[in-house]
Amino acid sequence: MLIGERLKQLRLQRGLTQEELADRCELSKGFISLVERDLTSPSITTLQDILVSLGSDLSRFFAVVTDDKIVFGEDDISVKEDEEGIKGYIRWLVPAAQKNEMEPILVQLGPGGETELQDPHEGEEIGYVLSGSLVIELGQKRVKAKKDESFCYKPTQPHRITNPGKIPCRFLWVSTPPTF
Repeated sequence: MLIGERLKQLRLQRGLTQEELADRCELSKGFISLVERDLTSPSITTLQDILVSLGSDLSRFFAVVTDDKIVFGEDDISVKEDEEGIKGYIRWLVPAAQKNEMEPILVQLGPGGETELQDPHEGEEIGYVLSGSLVIELGQKRVKAKKDESFCYKPTQPHRITNPGKIPCRFLWVSTPPTF
C-alpha cells in the first residue's frame, strides 16, 4: 500500500513543511521526503510517531472511506409486483439495505391482500400509512391503522399486515434489523 501521498496530504492540511514535521518526529527532512514519495517505508513505530505529529493515528489513517450513495432514484429501486397474497407490490427503497441496520420498503396491499406471516425476531418494525387502512396481526393481537397514522412494534411474535378494506392500502414499512 502506498502511504506517502496520504501522509503528504495530512502534512499539508496541517500547514507543516517537511522540515517542521521531521523536527517534531526527530527524523530527517530527507527521510520524510523519501516516505512521501514512497521511495522508502517507515517502520510501524515511526509511522505512528509521524501520525501522532499530524494529529492522527493508525486506525484513522488506514480507515476505508467509502463514498456511499445517499439518494436513490427509480433505476435503483427494486419492485416486486403481484407477489402471491398481497395483490399489490413491494418496493425496496434502498438497494442492498440488508447490509444496513434498517430496511425501508413501500408496500401496496390490494383489498384482501396480506404480507407473508413472519417469524418472531429481534428488533423493531415501524410504519406509516400513506393511504387506505391496514391491520397489524401480532400474535393474537389485531390493531388497525389508517391513513396518516404510524405504527411501531417489537416483532416478538409471528406477525403480518393485512388489508381488510375495499380500497388499496399503501404504507412505508421499516424493519430493524433488515428482514424483508
